[in-house]
This record gives sequence, C-alpha cells and structure tokens, in this order.
Amino acid sequence: MAVYTEVSDEELVEFMTAYDLGEVVAVKGIAEGIENSNFLLTMSSGAYILTLYEKRVDPRDLPFFVGLLDHLAAGGVACPLPVRARDGEALRTLCGRPAAIVTFLPGLWPRRVTPDHCAGVGRALAQMHLAGADFPGGRENALSVDAWRPLLKSAGSGVDSVQVGLGGKLNRDLDAIEAAWPEDLPRGIIHADLFPDNVFFRGTELTGLIDFYFACRDFLVYDLAICLNAWCFEADYSFNVTKARRLVMEYARTRPLGADEVQALPLLARGAAMRFLVTRLYDWLNTPPGALVTPKDPLEYVAKLRFHEQVKSAAEYGLDVD
Repeated sequence: MAVYTEVSDEELVEFMTAYDLGEVVAVKGIAEGIENSNFLLTMSSGAYILTLYEKRVDPRDLPFFVGLLDHLAAGGVACPLPVRARDGEALRTLCGRPAAIVTFLPGLWPRRVTPDHCAGVGRALAQMHLAGADFPGGRENALSVDAWRPLLKSAGSGVDSVQVGLGGKLNRDLDAIEAAWPEDLPRGIIHADLFPDNVFFRGTELTGLIDFYFACRDFLVYDLAICLNAWCFEADYSFNVTKARRLVMEYARTRPLGADEVQALPLLARGAAMRFLVTRLYDWLNTPPGALVTPKDPLEYVAKLRFHEQVKSAAEYGLDVD
C-alpha cells in the first residue's frame, strides 16, 4: 500500500477544520501508487482524495500541479479538481508533509486492458496535450534522459543482484539512447505517468485521468511512448500490436503527428522503457524498511526495453507510415 506517512484520526479531524466539507466519516489508505501517501477521504459532503506528498515530489512544484489541474479541467479534460480551504489555499501541511485534497472521480482503472481502453487513452492523451498548449506554467522533466544515468549509478553493484550483467548492459544501452536523443520535437505539457491505474473507466468509457504529479514540459510524443510501454504489453511481456494501433491511431486522429515525431517514436519508446526501468531499480534497491508499499519488478522493463531495441519504425507500433 502506498502509505508512507500515517495520519491519526485526531490529526485528520483538526486538518479538516480548515475546509467546508462537513464532518469526517471515514478514511482509508489507497493501495495504488508508490510516490505519495494517498487516502480515500469520505466526508459528510461526499468523497475526496487526500494526498501527502513524499519522495520525488518537490514542494516548490506543487503550485504548478494545482494550476495545471484547474487549467485542464477548464479545457474539458476529465481530471480531479483541487479543493480549496476557506482561506482559498489548496496546499496545506499535514503530519509535516505538504498536503492537498482533490475531488473524487467515478470509475475504475482497468485490471484487464482491452484495445478499446487503449483507444480511449490515446484520444484522452491527445486532448490533454491540446488543452495544455496554452498553460503558462513551466516545469521541466526532472526524470528525462539526463537523469537516467545518475539513477542507474546510484544503484551501484546492486543492479547485478537483480540480473547478472544487467549494469553493464544498461550502461551500453544508455550510451546509444543518449547519443541519439532528439532535441527539437514539439514540446508541451505531458502527463509522464499515464499508467492504467491512473485512468478511470466505466466499461470502456474513459471517465478521468488522475495523478498528475510527474506532469511537466517535454516532447509530446514521449508521452505517447510512455503509454505504449504502459498499455500495450501483455502479462508475459509480449507486445500487443492491436492495442498499440488503437492507441497511436486515436491519438493521431485527435492531434496529428509530425513526420519527425513518427520517426522518433521507436527511440522514445526505448527511452521511456529505460526511464521506468531505472526508477524501478532505484525503488527496488532503496525502499525503506517498514514502508507500506511493494516495489514494482524492474525486470518487466528489461523485457520491454529489449523489445523496443528491435523495432525499426513506428509502423511496428501500428501507426500508418507513408
């Protein structure tokens, strides 16, 4: 369970006196997620999500996230809205951590991803990119290509305890990715973490995108590459081209891709696999004792990285390439 900081009943009741949400009815830690402490908060006025920000989230970035959610919601994106206290502030402190409350979105994240889910994600991702085009806030991607080698280095010899020889292979992979990484693709606001547990559906109807705490400015098509990794592989790590085709084609129908973005997609998919591989390695080797969280297996992304290394063009992801 992703709860690093426990909140007592007394602390929560005192915290909620700053809001006009009624009385606390119940609170429950949320199992999904590994970055922050998240709670389903039931008030007499309804359900909300309470987040205490931990680990990689820089408190200086929190106003960016709050402003972005307000902006995207105003642009028609289905996402949580920050809840402001009576003093108008959305950001407060609880148990020594920055904290915020957002509205609760209906729906469930898909435990069994279908091509229809992938189509909805592609469409929603493109809509989010378009809605964020005029957002004035700026936050660069702290986990882009320049961050991957320091993260790998911080794991030290522990990398080879995960798989023999993995450290040397990943360093060589990084050499190739860094040398080819593009510089001039279209940029904008990206989600950067749009995994299935961050997207809610009712059946195959997408009802909301959540967890924008990696959102930043980067290549728009890199966000699509992240989704290829997150949505289009099966449990045995085989690639499902039908899911990929629905994802990328629905994205491109809503926000057409430039020829340079299409050409860069295989490299960016490799990079996205590397990004989640090295952060999973770091968490696997550094999760503090007693934390109520289970680190995710980094070997999943070793398999995905190996797949993307064999891809020659975006056509192998189901994208029509002329």
